[in-house]
Amino acid sequence: MTLHRAQQCKAACLFMYNHIMNTVIETSVVSRSPEVMSGAVVFAGTRVPAQGLLDYLAGGHSLEEFLDDFPTVTREQAVMLLHELSNSFEMALDK
Repeated sequence: MTLHRAQQCKAACLFMYNHIMNTVIETSVVSRSPEVMSGAVVFAGTRVPAQGLLDYLAGGHSLEEFLDDFPTVTREQAVMLLHELSNSFEMALDK
């Protein structure tokens, strides 16, 4: 496993673990705090819920449309979130 891949997996595990807990979490991709958006997971440095990206994509919208509508979210954050979720899914299937 490469260092970059290990960092991605660590971030994904942190994301998954803290998604269940009512705690503060901060990564380069997402953050969560009971004081921000009622504790919803948001893109770091924004008030944009991470779930919004999934809702956009599930609704048939493109990543470009999401980024245009939420300019405080960077392309890197959006793509990294999708990678983290993919890694989380893979890890769950491996169990």
